[in-house]
Amino acid sequence: MKKLKKASAFFEKAMNIIFTVCGFLAVLFVILITGFLVVKGAPAIGKIGIIDFLFGTKWESTASEPSFGILPFILTSVYGTFGAVIIGVPLGLLCAIFIAKMANDKVAKTVRTAVDLLSGIPSVVYGLVGMIIIVPFVRETFNLPDGANLFSAVIVLTVMILPSVVSISETAIRAVPVEYEEASLALGATKTETVFKVVVPAAKSGILTSVVLGIGRSIGEAMAVMMVAGNVANMPSLFKSVRFLTTAIASEMSYSSGLQREALFSIALVLFVFILIINLVLNLIVKKDKE
Repeated sequence: MKKLKKASAFFEKAMNIIFTVCGFLAVLFVILITGFLVVKGAPAIGKIGIIDFLFGTKWESTASEPSFGILPFILTSVYGTFGAVIIGVPLGLLCAIFIAKMANDKVAKTVRTAVDLLSGIPSVVYGLVGMIIIVPFVRETFNLPDGANLFSAVIVLTVMILPSVVSISETAIRAVPVEYEEASLALGATKTETVFKVVVPAAKSGILTSVVLGIGRSIGEAMAVMMVAGNVANMPSLFKSVRFLTTAIASEMSYSSGLQREALFSIALVLFVFILIINLVLNLIVKKDKE
């Protein structure tokens, strides 16, 4: 009996050590990535000038007199992410409500399976489908010379963030105590009123978490948007070919050198800071909501 207790105590200590090490490793990886981006990206910003780099409107990295202004990339990423969230979050939330509260078990299971399949599709497949279907559709519908533009990218990003929004929102909605719904229905509210005025507000923190993940997926996507956005360093316009922060890095890194390569690391640093700020702000909102 004593041996069994000693073995159990040893196992508990060992597992606690393993959990602690894993926790520290997660923090260490973040610190290492941050340090690497700062070391690699900061020198180029110093050479180019932070104002010229962040607010310059021309990116001509291979010209005889190169320009490294990334404002078009920043605005394109912001507009593309904003558009995807504005369209994708309401669609995802409504889909989550349908699965969790409106559909019967058989239909809910079918829809949930389809959403899970969407989350497993590689980015390049989204880009391929967008290039073959969405880009020609946009070109013909709006009578444009080229359908590879910001609008096409927003559509693809909207579809890509749906699985995250739907899955996490559904979990948050199902976590709301049934007593809340029963009390609302007993007071005379309809099922729809109960869902939107009681259940959804109670699940707000989980829904905001899904928005955080959706934004992260959208602003960090490269391959799919490269295939449907045109990948041209223009100031963003809805029906103009554009280039995102991520695609700027992916499209030039293979042949870059010198200051051009350093500038690409600086773009990665800016992208990292953007995502960090967005996550911090939304996490503060979630914490305030819980309090």
